[in-house]
Amino acid sequence: MLALSPPLFPSFGWPLELDPINQDHQINDCFYGDHQCTETTSESFLHFPVPSELPQQLDQLDRSTPSTTAISSDLNMVKKLNHNASERDRRKKINHLYSSLRALLPATDHTKKLSIPATVSRVLKYIPDLQQQVEGLVRKKEELLSKMSKQKGNLVHHDDDQENQVKTAAARSSLSSVSASQLNDREVAIQISTYKVNNNPISEILNTLEEDGFSMLNASSFESFEGRVFHSLHLQRN
Repeated sequence: MLALSPPLFPSFGWPLELDPINQDHQINDCFYGDHQCTETTSESFLHFPVPSELPQQLDQLDRSTPSTTAISSDLNMVKKLNHNASERDRRKKINHLYSSLRALLPATDHTKKLSIPATVSRVLKYIPDLQQQVEGLVRKKEELLSKMSKQKGNLVHHDDDQENQVKTAAARSSLSSVSASQLNDREVAIQISTYKVNNNPISEILNTLEEDGFSMLNASSFESFEGRVFHSLHLQRN
């Protein structure tokens, strides 16, 4: 004979087989009897034993499933951490900006660490000072440019004068001759031969020599034929 295996579904204490005679008797009593049978049958139908392991399984299910309160608490914690991280980044950026602003101040202000309000106050005072310095430098630049322009014009005019003097001297030198001989360490004798048409008076020659550091000890002049003039000068170095 085959051994009977336990049923797939537990009976939870319900009788699997009912006596047909008793079953018919109970049905007749319920239909033709008093109302008490109906209540008794309903109570017996609804009241069935609960398996002993069911409460433990329900308890484990409650523990394994997170509650709505715990999830809400975790979300609040994540939001708080994100807010704190954003606030730290914002403060770091602000401190970096103030450090850059503090670095623009003069070196005398770097000897001590200024607070943020003190830094802002010092910068507000320092900006007008810088503006005044810039305006002063602009004025100096304009003055220097004006002087350089004038000097350039004077230099061009002076170069033209020098060029004319050189040309005049060259023209005169073609008609004049000069010789000099050193008498001692301080005395010099100069002979000048020129034409009268050059219109070069001896006074101009003496003024030029005095500017070069010579003083006249003796001078003589005479005129020869064909309008040539001879000058003999005895000079001493100062």
